[in-house]
Amino acid sequence: MAASSSRLLTLLSLLGARATWPGEELADRLAVSTRTLRRDVEALRELGYPVHAVKGADGGYRLGAGGRLPPLVLDDGQAVAVAVALQTAPSSVAGIDDGVARALTAITQVMPAPLRAEVEAMHLTAIRNAWEFAAPPIDPATLRAVGFAVRASHLLRFDHLTPDGRRPDPGDPDFAPPLRVEPHHLVMWAGRWYLVARTPTASGPVPASAPGASGPTAPPGPGWAIYRVDRIHPLGPTGTPFQRRDLTPAQAARYVMTSHDRGDTPARWQCLGSALMDLPPEVVARWAPGGSVVEHVSPTQTRITLGAWSWAGIAGLLATFDADLTAVEPEELRAACRTLAERYQRAGSPRA
Repeated sequence: MAASSSRLLTLLSLLGARATWPGEELADRLAVSTRTLRRDVEALRELGYPVHAVKGADGGYRLGAGGRLPPLVLDDGQAVAVAVALQTAPSSVAGIDDGVARALTAITQVMPAPLRAEVEAMHLTAIRNAWEFAAPPIDPATLRAVGFAVRASHLLRFDHLTPDGRRPDPGDPDFAPPLRVEPHHLVMWAGRWYLVARTPTASGPVPASAPGASGPTAPPGPGWAIYRVDRIHPLGPTGTPFQRRDLTPAQAARYVMTSHDRGDTPARWQCLGSALMDLPPEVVARWAPGGSVVEHVSPTQTRITLGAWSWAGIAGLLATFDADLTAVEPEELRAACRTLAERYQRAGSPRA
């Protein structure tokens, strides 16, 4: 009976995932005969689900509209994906925050204990940025491996991929051996995933000036670093535990938001420019568009490299920082700055 009930739930899930299923293919997916499939379809109909037969050479079935709402049947990967999506998806519709929270609670409550622990203990923090541009997709296997290491408090060993996505080659001039870190938090910022980690060789507790400390800046403590998850290639679980440091999600989030050294690379745009800005690096890092590169020049100066669909777009983004600019490159960007300056001067002049 248990096997039959489980098969009915699986059948419902399959019918809901595709408009029409050929009968033989559906039977193969359930590992039953077509005769058993017909009995299962009849059982669903008796329970109030409108399963319609589809005529044709092969025949088939589809789940009709109306009837009862089918139960949500998810495999492990789907369940984790939905939970992560609920935590990271932007809320662009007013009034659904409570529904999102209740949906996340509902799905985690019915998860098997290992999956629930994986979702709840990822130490995942999602923060929105005013300028969120498309980011490289994350390999689910990578996110699962990193999330497991964070949850289990196990050292994470990985290759740090090159900006173009290649694994490091011993023949490369800047070759670096695999990294071994203490993974503490996953943070999603400006549409990008970051791992906040610490090198196990660093000594001492998290100091007062650690990520998230009060004041205008939040310099990292000894050994702390940020890694772009899309540039992580895990090398398998180490099984080596480490003692977690007292670093809260809010501290980790502030560290990522205000750090210029996040491993960012320029997003692919048809126009790409840079400028030296008279602002502290942590301020520029906090407000830079996703896909920008922020470089520390001095405590009061920062070089930013960013892209847009036009040179005027880059000039406009630079203007939002309300700071003096020098060393603007290339010439096309300087010309766009001059054009915007003239345009704004006309706009600010009193009417004749």
